[in-house]
Amino acid sequence: MNHIRTKDLSKIGYTNDQARSMALSIASRHCKHSTRNEVLQLLTDIQQSPAGYVGNPVWGPLANVFCPTVPEVGYTCPQLRTHGVPYHVVGSRHIEPAARRQMETAMSLPVAVAGALMPDAHAGYGLPVGGVLATHNAVIPYAVGVDIGCRMALTIIDEPASLLQRHGYQMKQVLRAESHFGMDNDIPWRRQHTVLDDTRFAATPLLRSLQRKAARQLGTSGGGNHFAEWGTLQLNDDNYLGLPGGAYTALLTHSGSRGLGAAIAHHYTRIAMDVCRLPREARHLAWLHMDTEAGQEYWQSMQLAGDYARACHEVLHHAMLKAMGLRSLATVHNHHNFAWRQTLADGTDAIVHRKGATPAAAGEPGIIPGSMATPAWLVTGKGHAGALQSAAHGAGRAMSRHAATEKLTMSHLRHTLAAAHVTLMGGSVEEHPDAYKDIHQIMAAQNELVRCEGSFMPRIVRMNKE
Repeated sequence: MNHIRTKDLSKIGYTNDQARSMALSIASRHCKHSTRNEVLQLLTDIQQSPAGYVGNPVWGPLANVFCPTVPEVGYTCPQLRTHGVPYHVVGSRHIEPAARRQMETAMSLPVAVAGALMPDAHAGYGLPVGGVLATHNAVIPYAVGVDIGCRMALTIIDEPASLLQRHGYQMKQVLRAESHFGMDNDIPWRRQHTVLDDTRFAATPLLRSLQRKAARQLGTSGGGNHFAEWGTLQLNDDNYLGLPGGAYTALLTHSGSRGLGAAIAHHYTRIAMDVCRLPREARHLAWLHMDTEAGQEYWQSMQLAGDYARACHEVLHHAMLKAMGLRSLATVHNHHNFAWRQTLADGTDAIVHRKGATPAAAGEPGIIPGSMATPAWLVTGKGHAGALQSAAHGAGRAMSRHAATEKLTMSHLRHTLAAAHVTLMGGSVEEHPDAYKDIHQIMAAQNELVRCEGSFMPRIVRMNKE
């Protein structure tokens, strides 16, 4: 990171000595791999829209300096159940004990009515990644997650798989020019979509404050495991799309609602934790009742973030296909990190949270990715009642990002990708294929949940910054 100085902070509105000191301290610890402009943009966002960062484990203390204290409203201190509600487990041998413990805590909530754990599950914050939680008349912002509406989008292209051999260089250049990862200060274009005119942006002060950020980040992807990639899709003969079976060129992307979703998550998690005081081990699972103003605000904001995430994929896919002069045969979307109103098998009306799990109602299409060197699967759901009509959202991590950085190397990553005939642009050892569970085993474990319609193999992958 290029060093940030006090005078830089003063120029962006940091006139408070406490704020300047905290900003320098936090940035020096957590932004070592960010550019000077990226850090200044982030600090500007925190200063201009502090409510969106309150509750963030890194930036929350700084946001509190700019955000007036929310007057405390009436709150409750609910007790956890001594014996939690039973939940369904899919592929238990693939699931670490820490994820099981987190799920057991979630099922002890007094609002919990049902739950399920997918085979890709691993420990997260609050609800484990791969956890499905059904609640009565309550929504839990952190059981949805920070990246609201994170999704997969697969466009099947009217070209055979040989297009990648014939035009691989051009496709790589288009991927570099049209996709953008990370912060938004150096994006060379601004894209348009009707979602930016959505009247819900005027519904709350928080959403109004985030509309400009949403416009800047439209069509971009975050860091971490988000990606955009060209590859080959082997479609089964009897696929639900009705397309001829065979090998197609395809475009697959994974990203979510960017700064919009993160700000919504942090803001309403803070409100939930203020009004629902849970024991320490469950405090991130604080809920908002659906018949409260805050609950309705969050629900509306979550829906908008989900629509925005979809729009980001739509404009990116449109731009990349247009640049290549390609025609789409079909596009498949599915998302996780969301909450749905759903009637359970016993007739109970519930709010079903899927954090790192995807809906898999009978006939519902989805995409379940592996890693940058292993297949993703086009599937349709089977509507399994015990799994709450859900499925895995990917292979799931076998080791944390920190562990991957400690144990794996870039040279080994390059060797692995070369063996799989995959070209990587950007990326890091954190996303090494060895850091993930075996996608073939995960798919076998959820055979009762989904039907495979085809498989996608990455060929040109872009992640993070190059």
